[in-house]
Amino acid sequence: MKKIVLTGGGTAGHVTPNIAMIPRLEAEGYDISYIGSYDGIERKLIEELGIPYYGISSGKLRRYFDLKNFTDPFKVLKGYGEARKILKKLKPDIIFSKGGFVTVPVVVAAGRLKIPAIIHESDMTPGLANRLCMSSAVKICCNFPETVEKLPADKAVLTGTPIRQELMTGSRKAALSFTGLSPAKPVIMIIGGSLGSVAVNNAVRQILPQLLEDFQVVHLCGKGKVDTSLENTPGYVQYEYIKKELADLFALADLVISRAGANAICEISALKKPNLLIPLSANASRGDQILNARSFEKLGYSKVMEEEEITPEALLAAIRDLYQNREQYIQAMNQSRQMDAISHIVNLINENAR
Repeated sequence: MKKIVLTGGGTAGHVTPNIAMIPRLEAEGYDISYIGSYDGIERKLIEELGIPYYGISSGKLRRYFDLKNFTDPFKVLKGYGEARKILKKLKPDIIFSKGGFVTVPVVVAAGRLKIPAIIHESDMTPGLANRLCMSSAVKICCNFPETVEKLPADKAVLTGTPIRQELMTGSRKAALSFTGLSPAKPVIMIIGGSLGSVAVNNAVRQILPQLLEDFQVVHLCGKGKVDTSLENTPGYVQYEYIKKELADLFALADLVISRAGANAICEISALKKPNLLIPLSANASRGDQILNARSFEKLGYSKVMEEEEITPEALLAAIRDLYQNREQYIQAMNQSRQMDAISHIVNLINENAR
């Protein structure tokens, strides 16, 4: 049996594309193992699937001053030693990495052990973790045509991002039963990423009374970010995190308000949901979400508001405009050529496996 090690972690966006690949890899006859951090979100998501999971030490490489910058390199070195030991034990034929700092020790160790590694970059510009892995990788998959120009020519492959196929099979009826919402009024779903977004949550809750005049709201607000004062508000339901029922909630949603992580926006566009993107501010990130969002805006798939532009009046106006013009966004997304990312990547895996 062929063996593959998947790696990626830190946020759900670094795990869900790996999860999307698992059914196809199993069908291709691969024995799958996963390497992630000791206690990151990836551990719970992968162990629920019954995939063997190996935790390693992980340190973040920051671009700003932090006392942890003096200790985290030692965590990375420890993670490298642990990853090397695990890979020598598992003897995989290939590694597939979805990014996040936990992947750096894994991919570098694979390179030293002559195990081919394929890495995937979802964002417009490669993140630091993937940049550190490039020299050890045999191929670098990417999501945007613009990204190809920023990668080594002999390694870059435009594949798109793997989309979880179960998202395409949601039931509106099941979602109405789950949420208790009415079928007679349009539904907005708010997604702030797996960790939630305080800025998006606050902005939406500030205009909730006005929103509920015309819409119902499904709010995925992140762990620890439920507002108990809003419980039992008619037309409004909130959840920390949804996994099993997510496809049903997407089927119910008429509009989606989301951060602009590449995996999230690719899933939203694949589902043809009119969307308002509020990218993570450049003050709190390297600006990749802004580039992702502006690319989708240019294609006509999304409406975009940056955090600094948000006022209650502006946000409410943007949502109403998006709903009024929703058909033109759906039409633009219907005209897009969705890449079969899973087939592209699995073919690459088969071609490069030892």
